[in-house]
Amino acid sequence: MGARAARSCYDTGKGGDTVTKSIHVLAVDDDAQIRGLLCDCLADFGMVTTQAANGADMHRALADGTADIVVLDLMLPDGDGLDLCREIRAKSDIPIIILTARGEMTDRIVGLELGADDYVVKPFEPRELVARIQTILRRARAQLHAHADTQEECRFANWRLNLIGRHLIAVDNTVIPLSNAEFRLLNAFLAAPGRVLSREYLMDAARGKSTDAFDRSIDVQISRLRHKLREDIKEPKLIRTIRGEGYMLDAKQH
Repeated sequence: MGARAARSCYDTGKGGDTVTKSIHVLAVDDDAQIRGLLCDCLADFGMVTTQAANGADMHRALADGTADIVVLDLMLPDGDGLDLCREIRAKSDIPIIILTARGEMTDRIVGLELGADDYVVKPFEPRELVARIQTILRRARAQLHAHADTQEECRFANWRLNLIGRHLIAVDNTVIPLSNAEFRLLNAFLAAPGRVLSREYLMDAARGKSTDAFDRSIDVQISRLRHKLREDIKEPKLIRTIRGEGYMLDAKQH
């Protein structure tokens, strides 16, 4: 990693708590002032921050495996942040928060579809960013602990969900990969089969609550999950739409 392009801040500050002391954030932004602001404000909450000015530095920083979460800008000199988000998600389940001045609805939805866990628009409130980081990592750790001593596989209808590999296995043994959001959505449905789950609940399960509620984004995620479950989009049987209320998984677990 270039000495000028990326650096780490290890001052744990005086505001850290037991939730954030071990959190290591990789901040990817071509604006040195923004990177410095992130480094300083996160240090106040006991977080360690590694800075990267471009996609190449980001990949080198990810290679050492120390980062717990990535805060990723969309506008970088050597590539679009959405493409980088896709590249990260293809190789890793590390949580991603997109932090950018591009606040268009399309960018937000595409970012979430590509596997980002949350989306924060500049200018941002540092305490809100900290809260989002804590929420996402708390959820990720809870899922890891919940699955650590349980079965590796969940069966429903004619499907198997591999909880370790985070993929679906069809009746013909075809392996179907899932994005982070798709895996979390399916887990939410499997935790409450036969119950109607609201869009708000599913948005929280998929990526954490945001300031704005993007109802269409959850509809898109449901559509993609149905496609992977080989559903008839016109008449879905497994994930049913309950008009005016939300969605329901109509399948028994085995």
